[in-house]
Amino acid sequence: MAQMNMKEAIRDAMRVELKRDPNVILFGEDVGHVGGVFRATEGLQKEFGEDRVFDTPLAESAIGGMAVGLGVQGFRPIAEIQFVGFIYEALDQMCVQAARMRYRSGGRYNSPIVFRTPFGGGVKAAELHTDSLEGLLVQTPGIKVVIPSNPYDAKGLLISAIRDNDPVFFMEHLNLYHAFRDEVPEGEYTVELGKANVVREGKDVTILSYGLMVHTSMKAAAELEKQGIQAEVIDLRTLMPLDIDTIVASIKKTNRCIIVQEAQKTSGVAAEVIAQINEKAILHLEAPVLRVAGPDTVYPFAQIEDQWLPTPARIVESVNKVLNF
Repeated sequence: MAQMNMKEAIRDAMRVELKRDPNVILFGEDVGHVGGVFRATEGLQKEFGEDRVFDTPLAESAIGGMAVGLGVQGFRPIAEIQFVGFIYEALDQMCVQAARMRYRSGGRYNSPIVFRTPFGGGVKAAELHTDSLEGLLVQTPGIKVVIPSNPYDAKGLLISAIRDNDPVFFMEHLNLYHAFRDEVPEGEYTVELGKANVVREGKDVTILSYGLMVHTSMKAAAELEKQGIQAEVIDLRTLMPLDIDTIVASIKKTNRCIIVQEAQKTSGVAAEVIAQINEKAILHLEAPVLRVAGPDTVYPFAQIEDQWLPTPARIVESVNKVLNF
């Protein structure tokens, strides 16, 4: 076992797959000699050469279009979008071309592409660098959406994503790149897409979250324990496909649930999860499922983002609301 932060685990996953499969290629803005704006790809061009790890022009539509073309020719592209707010230029290639390739071709062609992008607040970054745009992709049939919360999952999920025959939108929270180190196996291993992880057992309430909000939820769970409340915390890990079975199993035990997302409240992942809970587990609920989320505003400037982001205190408040319903 090696000690890695999440950035190092992501880099190691790409190294494993570049070495294992000659059809894996990596490209994006500054991913080559510079090693990416956060150095997530540092050293990979030197190790695998400029034919397999290379820089692109500052044109996200070109990055997406090249990924689609290479995918149908049998390659497995890893296309880095430098910041999540830049995906708007590539949404046609991602959501119209890549996502529909198998359907349009009657199964003749696939789009085995991983679109990697950093996202998330709390780092005082510039506008369009920290939005949470997973909801846009979750609503697009044909794309899988993955958001890891720790180094072990990041490596295993990314390897699974690279090997998947469908396009995968892989989001990496900026605040987790260097947040902590964890034991990560050297060499190859996979974490299955579409499987949530119960990171804390509890009996009184279920807290669902993903990405950085898993850690915010764990802090809230520690505060709730001081009140004698045992919260079960579930890391969704994959938003599409969603592991609704693990969610329902937890709700059958706790009978209460809240969902924590960093993204704006309306029409987000939390809303979809609540809809599925209502379809499959409403008779096991003793209170409405509540959302803790960002407000329905544009992501704020750095000076006030701490007031915008969900906090452990807001999670504790919501848990007490469902417990006292």
